[in-house]
Amino acid sequence: MSVSILSLLTLITASSGSSQSILTVRCNGAHPCNNCKQATLACTFNKPPQKKGPKGGRAKVISELRETQKRSAAPSSMRSGSCGYDSSGSSPTPSRTSGLLPAEIIDTCVSFYFINLYPTLPVLNRGLLQDTIVEVYSSVEAYCLVGALCSFMIIQPGIHLQKSRELYGDMGIAAEPDRCMLLLEEVIRLRKSLEYVDSPSTNAVLTSFFISACYFGLDRHNTAWFHLREATTLAQNIGMHNEGYYSQSGLSGVLKRRLYWVLFVSERAYGLHEHKPLTLFATINLPTINEDPSDAGAITGFIHLVNLFRPFDDKFVGLWSKSRFDCSPQWLAQKQEDLTAALPQDLNCMETQTADLKITQQWLRTIIWQLAIANECLSSAAADRVLTFSYPIKIAQDLVSITTSLSQSSMEIHGIGLIEKLFDVACTLTDVVSCVPIETVALESPPKAYLDHFLRLISTLRGGTSRYVPLLLAKIKDPLPIMAPALLPPVSLTVAGPRSIHYEDGSESSDSVAYPTPPFLVTTATEFSSLSSNLPFLNTTSVSPPVIMGMPSIPPSTQPYAAYFEAMYHT
Repeated sequence: MSVSILSLLTLITASSGSSQSILTVRCNGAHPCNNCKQATLACTFNKPPQKKGPKGGRAKVISELRETQKRSAAPSSMRSGSCGYDSSGSSPTPSRTSGLLPAEIIDTCVSFYFINLYPTLPVLNRGLLQDTIVEVYSSVEAYCLVGALCSFMIIQPGIHLQKSRELYGDMGIAAEPDRCMLLLEEVIRLRKSLEYVDSPSTNAVLTSFFISACYFGLDRHNTAWFHLREATTLAQNIGMHNEGYYSQSGLSGVLKRRLYWVLFVSERAYGLHEHKPLTLFATINLPTINEDPSDAGAITGFIHLVNLFRPFDDKFVGLWSKSRFDCSPQWLAQKQEDLTAALPQDLNCMETQTADLKITQQWLRTIIWQLAIANECLSSAAADRVLTFSYPIKIAQDLVSITTSLSQSSMEIHGIGLIEKLFDVACTLTDVVSCVPIETVALESPPKAYLDHFLRLISTLRGGTSRYVPLLLAKIKDPLPIMAPALLPPVSLTVAGPRSIHYEDGSESSDSVAYPTPPFLVTTATEFSSLSSNLPFLNTTSVSPPVIMGMPSIPPSTQPYAAYFEAMYHT
């Protein structure tokens, strides 16, 4: 057509669905016309001309058209909420690896999360998550969220997938770690197409958190901290640290509030362990059990977990990072009392929650004690036991009693994070035993028995043998050579035998196999027996109350232990 006509380029906005006349141009009749082609815009003729008005800057309008058309080109599922949270915008959909996230993997991981991890991380709702899973193959954001969740389930707690051989071919179980890493890497790659930094959302916060948990389980702590800090930064950018953000009622607001407190706990646990600064503080109200009476048991335990970390406020973090120095014995003793008050005597929680809560409490006691000694607030003559040099022995005694009453599965489900807490307590106990005169401490059992217990326990937990047992033995060997052999022969560690997974319907997988770690390594009974044959002070019959097998007592150290501790912790 040779006759030029006057046309309006129109754009349908995602928010309102209404048309807006943006730019008036002369059309040469071609499709696309020359003006649209030069501006790299979609040429549309779906609105009649309207009354002329003031003309704005052409370059600015064309730029806005490009950006809005790009957003409107995304699938509707990319622009709607999912999992009860807000969503981010997206760029054109990138390609995905076929078969990397099959429905069977999703179903297994989701079931595992709600059965085992939900009480500790109650941030997803099954119905809303299922709505997101429906969109997983059409929405990049949904794919990234579900893919990150599945990677977390496979990596961190060590779930072993029942249908691996069917899904992954002849390589079977051996292919799982590689496939899992491929999935995590694909999530990172696909996520770059989302505008989650410029347009942050709670879905983006949740995805960053799951990615961080994956890298923590892979022992890549710098990357894990990066993504955890990314999650906390996104949370702050959308205002999750302000109570007003949660004015909306309903399930969405409940999940968002829980997500903030999960970040609060995770950042503190990681920050205290790695001596990192913190960004989130207790600036919003806690969740309540009235939000969902059917979920009261899980939320009660979750609130207890939050309360364990609330004593670690601005002042504590400042002292811990050595940016302030106004520490006193009375203040530290009060912190220990706050930690005691955070948990009731009788916990009405699931066993997995009890394991996490009680072990975390003893680990935090050790953290406070370390801060006390770094600030020269301890004394062998202190009236309050928490301010004495020997207090870690009492902590170890309580922790032995706690772990003896727990099943292995209730501890193992928390992954290497729980093992690191046991390891930290055991290392501190080693330091104390090496320099505190034993006869000055009233004990039910010798401290060596507690070290024996921790060694055996860590050896039996998934991921403990490969990394933490050698480290703990090396820690013991220097100050306490009498407890460790002069030379430790290498122990051959291979993938363990079958280990069952409990599914929601009550069935178990019979062909599930543990990964080699970290984080994919466990030890069989035969391998642990081989290890213990080189360590005569280990009792391999069970992980039970410690038994001393004719070990000679450790003579009191001749060096001043106060000076020794101060040199060790006052760095």
